[in-house]
Amino acid sequence: MAPRGVEWTVIVLTCQHKDSVCAFQKELEIRWRRGALGPHPLLLTVEDPAACVGSGGATLNALLVAAEHLSARAGCTVVTADVLREARILILHMGRDFPFDDCSRAFTCLPVEDPDAPAEALTCNLDSLLGTMTQQLCRGSPPGVWVCSTDMLLTVPLAAEIHWEGFQGAKVISVPGSVSYARNHGVYLANQQGFVRDIIYQGPEARIQECAGPDGKVPLPALWFQVCGVVFFSSETAEQLLATHVIPPLDACTYLGLDSGAQTIQLSLFFDIVLCMADGVTEEDFVTGRIREVGSGHAKGAAALRSARSVLWKALHAIPLSMVCIPDGCYDYMTMAASDHIHNLTLRTSSANALPFLKVAHSHIAQPQLLEDGCSVTNSLLEGAVRVEPGSVLQHCHLQGPLQIGSGCLLTGLDVSSSPALQRCRLHDVVLQGHAIRLRDMLRQVFTLTGRHDDWQSPPGEAGTYLNVPWAEFFHRTGIREGDIWGSEVPRRSRCLLNARLFPVLHAAEPLGVQDVLWFLGSQEGEGLGRWRASWRMSWEQLLMCLDQEAELASRRALFFRQAQGKLRRVLLEHRDCSLLPLIRTAVSEGYQEAVLSTLDQVASVAADPGVAARALACIADVLGCMAKGDGGLRSGPAANREWAPAFQQLERGDIAEGVKALATERRKWLGRPALLVRAARHYEGAEQILIRQAVMSACRFINVGREEPPPVGHWVLVECPARIDVSGGWSDTPPITYEHGGAVVDIAILVDGRRPIGARARRIAEPELRLVSASGALEGEVVLELVCQDLEDLQDYCQPHAPGALLKAAFICTQIVTLASQKPLQAQLLECSGGGFEVHSWSSLPHGSGLGTSSILAGAVMAALYRAAGKSANAESLIHAVLHLEQVLTTGGGWQDQVGGLVPGIKIGRSKALLPLKVEVEQIPVPEGFPQTLNQHLLLIYTGKTRLARNLLQKQPGRRIPMLWRPAHSARRTGVSPKLLRIEARLQIILTHHLTIPLSNWAPHGAPCPTLPASGAQLQQPGSRRQGNSRIWAQPTGQPGAHQQEQSAGLSDSSSHH
Repeated sequence: MAPRGVEWTVIVLTCQHKDSVCAFQKELEIRWRRGALGPHPLLLTVEDPAACVGSGGATLNALLVAAEHLSARAGCTVVTADVLREARILILHMGRDFPFDDCSRAFTCLPVEDPDAPAEALTCNLDSLLGTMTQQLCRGSPPGVWVCSTDMLLTVPLAAEIHWEGFQGAKVISVPGSVSYARNHGVYLANQQGFVRDIIYQGPEARIQECAGPDGKVPLPALWFQVCGVVFFSSETAEQLLATHVIPPLDACTYLGLDSGAQTIQLSLFFDIVLCMADGVTEEDFVTGRIREVGSGHAKGAAALRSARSVLWKALHAIPLSMVCIPDGCYDYMTMAASDHIHNLTLRTSSANALPFLKVAHSHIAQPQLLEDGCSVTNSLLEGAVRVEPGSVLQHCHLQGPLQIGSGCLLTGLDVSSSPALQRCRLHDVVLQGHAIRLRDMLRQVFTLTGRHDDWQSPPGEAGTYLNVPWAEFFHRTGIREGDIWGSEVPRRSRCLLNARLFPVLHAAEPLGVQDVLWFLGSQEGEGLGRWRASWRMSWEQLLMCLDQEAELASRRALFFRQAQGKLRRVLLEHRDCSLLPLIRTAVSEGYQEAVLSTLDQVASVAADPGVAARALACIADVLGCMAKGDGGLRSGPAANREWAPAFQQLERGDIAEGVKALATERRKWLGRPALLVRAARHYEGAEQILIRQAVMSACRFINVGREEPPPVGHWVLVECPARIDVSGGWSDTPPITYEHGGAVVDIAILVDGRRPIGARARRIAEPELRLVSASGALEGEVVLELVCQDLEDLQDYCQPHAPGALLKAAFICTQIVTLASQKPLQAQLLECSGGGFEVHSWSSLPHGSGLGTSSILAGAVMAALYRAAGKSANAESLIHAVLHLEQVLTTGGGWQDQVGGLVPGIKIGRSKALLPLKVEVEQIPVPEGFPQTLNQHLLLIYTGKTRLARNLLQKQPGRRIPMLWRPAHSARRTGVSPKLLRIEARLQIILTHHLTIPLSNWAPHGAPCPTLPASGAQLQQPGSRRQGNSRIWAQPTGQPGAHQQEQSAGLSDSSSHH
């Protein structure tokens, strides 16, 4: 079991723009519904008070908002720091805008799939960081506040250990990195005890080298200028930090200060809040010596910052600051360079503990062989021939081939309407993106095109490029002039790609398309330049202010479920071994249940075999169960409401398409409340059982019945069988698991106290009727049931397992001695077929529900006796499949391991392949000499008096559709069993060979005793009987011996005699 993660009290997500709050709050709530955020965290999305408060100011404001909400929950009227003492708070900073994802670095999708997740969904960087923090870094930490940036890719090993015993103060997390990397980032300088002495940011290489370890690596804090990494504040430290929010000028970092009219200041988490705790930094150096490092700007701002640092020094300097370095951690900052971003998504190999990125994640690719190694496709639909070369990334795209995407490209947010324009050009080293923007009340899709090597902030006259070429070359090739994209109001030194008005957002009389930017790759010939000049255009900076992030996230989600519908079809129709429940959970929690239900209806209607249709109906039952959200009662229950009967009848007749249509029509009436949803789910499971029954019925083609001379009238055919225990593979034999995944079970045939405990005998009688006698319950007083069936009406309840003699009635139908659908009465059928009727007795000395395979083995014994008595012959293989047929007719379901265990001697393995028709093959397992005796000496049957009925257990299994590879036998001895529960102990003995069948020539003459049945065993009818219609029910007094007592012989025995 995985170690338990942190149960957060509060999770705070900070963002720059107020328009983002609603969209990102919904995303947090979606993740909570998936079960990714713990049971009951307080979820808050907090807008930064101003755009320039910095990571430190955003942290202080988020801490204040969290404390305010916790104080309100506690019934306080003012903010109190006491609420922090036992709280576990996680603050996640969104950071600045990201040019390669409209929803920031936090919601950048990663090419990852988690097959073990309870809900299947896209994995964003935010999800990865939440998992890392909750399950790994923060596990075991005391109450306090964790702060984490979301503009980095961070992974740590599962075994990462941080020692928290006696911890006080603050702790920063670090991972190793090279000196060259540290020159552009920052490093910690720590002493031998692990306490931080200083933080060096973009320092000289000689100074950084002081921090290097023996391997030349330096501990990197996961930071960038004004963007925080991972820091932990104990609850006491968090209280002291919170106390500063009322002290000017730090009050200006919070929304309270902003609402009070304070002038905003910029505060860094690392170089203002954390640095003041480093014990190697002096007050003078901290307050006045490093102002330029953080880009203070004007003198007034610098003075305010010095005042803020003075407050922080007095409040926090005495607090110890320690560092923990995760040796195998992996950290990559998500820079503004397209080449870095593409590298991170395709070639991120800087640590063995990096995320397991895939070539294809949550996507449907029509021709996957066209995706070359080194590319990445996430949340996309690629139809037709779409070739993607190495080093290219596609995300959130629906494209139609033929297309060729060259190397070094990033394509995001393109729909299928972009395909014709893309087919006319070959992309290479470019970034092509579709964006959802809102112009007043109009939602529009616009497109941007940039080069992989472009620098966003370089002026055009220096090193600036566009589409990987100097601006002058771009102007010359396209005919665009510098004045077209930069007005006179933009100073020449300030001109750069960020503020170039390159991208059309609206045409006067025609729709916008990707061709409005793709023409940049060509020349000024054609209509491209004219259309471009006539359009309303925006710069990248202007587009950022118009992005509709809620619409963008909704569009990604819609595409995810569009490809997910394709996955549903493929998994079901191609018989894939894949659980669909995580996908169903996600669809229901995010409102896409109707699309999933429609897809499942369609799959069930067109399925070529009933097994696929049954699985589709089981998935619909799961959808309905998830829609009930845990309310409405238990999933197990009756499924025979008359409103569903017409649909069930269609399925029973084999008209699956019409049956599925009728089910869907009825389903729409049951969606109003949880109780109705659960009842509808039960009926879909009932419909599933009908189709499972039809799928299992395919085993009938492996029943081979021959003809031979029947025994004389009045002569008994006796069949005795051992019980069985399963050693491994239990439940893999049960449908639908056995034909969806395949099954393999190891069984051992056993005697109980030296006897075969299960048996049946049958004979022909002159009267054209059926006499059925069933004995059971020998341990606590035997009950004998006798029924006489003279009309077909007496057999109509053969499919009701609890009806008297149901198993025996079903056996007559499955052996085709009786045909219920015939127009001929029962007596006429018996006279025509056998010249008279039949009498059959069955017995078992094992308790009902013992888990030793009694009912299935008994069915095999009864059918073997009836076949022989009726002049038919069937071998063990045919009997195994015949019992499968009988149990489906009886509606008890069940697999094949019981009859394999009891009808085939010794130790053996039964197997079935993952396909229909269902065929069971049995292989004997040879054992060393002396092994059976050794095992016999260590087998003891302990009956606790607690029973389990296979039919009830089977009702719980189909929805899982996951085989259990090993399950101990119910009858095996277990430690810790209370002596009060013990009723009987029995010695078990392995059977390695069959008892020889007595041939026809050796049948006893009329009047001779049965060679294997003592005289007392024939005493089936006892005084005290009572008659109900054509049935007589006999009750044998407790403790009296019955017909189940047999001689001590080994194996399945079938012999015949006259009674």
